[in-house]
Order: sequence, then structure tokens, then C-alpha cells
Amino acid sequence: MKELVSVIVPVYKAAAYIEDTIAMVERQTWKQWELLLIEDCSPDDSAALIRRTLTPKGGRPAAEGGCPAGSGGVEGIVERRPDPKKDAAQGILSVEEFTAAGGQRVRLVCKEKNEGAACARNTGLDLAGGRYIAFLDADDIWFPDKLEKELHFMWDRQAGFVFTAYEFGDEEARPVGKVVHVPEELRYRQALSRTVIFTTTVLLDREKIPAKLLRMPVVESEDTAAWWQILRAGYTAYGLDEVLAVYRRPARSLSSNKLTAVRRVWNLYRRQERLSLPVSAGCFVMWAYRATKRRL
Repeated sequence: MKELVSVIVPVYKAAAYIEDTIAMVERQTWKQWELLLIEDCSPDDSAALIRRTLTPKGGRPAAEGGCPAGSGGVEGIVERRPDPKKDAAQGILSVEEFTAAGGQRVRLVCKEKNEGAACARNTGLDLAGGRYIAFLDADDIWFPDKLEKELHFMWDRQAGFVFTAYEFGDEEARPVGKVVHVPEELRYRQALSRTVIFTTTVLLDREKIPAKLLRMPVVESEDTAAWWQILRAGYTAYGLDEVLAVYRRPARSLSSNKLTAVRRVWNLYRRQERLSLPVSAGCFVMWAYRATKRRL
């Protein structure tokens, strides 16, 4: 279980993507993973689609509808199993071995109330059985070798926190040719004016970073606040400058997203990091310049 990766996916209004998300994780070349789908009281039929997708062939059909109101429990769901011969040849932990060790390869977790992405990811952290943590948003895309390449990069750097380059995609997640490159290393002061860490590309080692630092603050832009929290404690984030993910960016939301991002980043500087006004202003100017350049 030492090399198990726990993949945490918040599920909210994800019906259009969630089946593809599950299949995408199953296609990873790194097979030692568990998938935690944290259903955050979504008003659509995401939970029903998850049940249907993961019901074994010939098995009893899953009940329709979402997670029961007030259930708040963890629902184990049998996955579509990988090829046992291939897994044995590669020395990969089988589904049976993983289950025997007290885990379930894919779990649907129904929260009692909608609390947002930060709380959903923190719920996943509480339930995760792997040494490594990877976050994935249901509408984003991982390349099939994302976990494998990132793990080897992490081991080569002896790092506890790594992330990768990514590419912008359109509403259908088709790459549009705009790549966001990442630095080899990123420390706290640099990160304040360079929000280049994309949540879907992050991989964390729980044996190197304390659990309290991994928990996402319940604030707007919780992911950025989480990365700053780790870096502020003296850790370094290492960037693998290879595109291993696609960020789906709906065109209709670009203008409103820009205004929202400005407000959120400023609030992080002043309220979360408690930076002085001059320092906040300096960081903000550099952040705005880089953010604009990145999106052009």
C-alpha cells in the first residue's frame, strides 16, 4: 500500500463529465490507485450515473436517484476490474488484495449537506488510504500517464509536493494550443505572485507533509490558499514542465471569472495571508501581469 495514490474528486453538477472522469482514472498506466468520489449534495443525477457506471456487468442495477438526503455515509461500489494477468505481470496490487487490506478501489461518498469543494476534498483526505494524494476536478482531463510520470518525478526529486504544466481546453476539453509552463521550483514568496499551480496537476506525499497542512482552508480560492499554506511552512513545490492535464475553460464564463479571481486573490493576500497593504499591492501587480499573460 506504500505506493497507493488516493485520487479525490469533488462531485457537484458533474453529470456531464463524471462517467468520463471514472474511465480516465481507470486508464491510468499507474494502476495502484483508489478513487474517492465525494458527492456534495449535487442537484443533478451525478450519484446515479456513478452507481450505473460502476455496477458490475450482470450485477444488480443500482438504484436511481442521488445520494439519500441525510445519508452522509460512505458507499462502497465495485469497480470495473483491471486485467488480472496484466496486473500480476506488473506487480500491481489487485482489487482483491486492496479490498482485503481494508480498502475499496472506488468509493462514492455522500455528504449530508453541500459545503463546497474545500470541505469535499477534506472529506476525501479523511478517508484516503494512500500515501500519495492527487486531486482531480470532474471537468478536467488527465493524460493516461499522468500519475506514473508525476510519481517518478517526485521520487527523483525526493519531493513531497509536485505539480505539472497543463494546457487550456475549450468547452469540450479539446486543447486550444495555450500551454501553461511551470518553474522547476516554487517557494512561498514566489508563489504569492505566481498562481501557476493547477489543482488537477498536484501530487502530495503524506509521509513528507503533515496532515494539518494538507487540509484546504474553507475560503474562496481554497486550492491556492492550501498551496500557500504548505509553502509558507517551508516546503518547496517542484514543477514538471510537461503537459499532463487539460483545463476545461468554458468561453461564456471568462469575463466573470476574471473579476472573481481579482477579488479572491486580493482577499487571500489581506485576510488569509495577512500581508501588509504595500506587500499585497506588489504581489497583486505581479500576479495580474502573469495571469493576463497566461490567458492571452
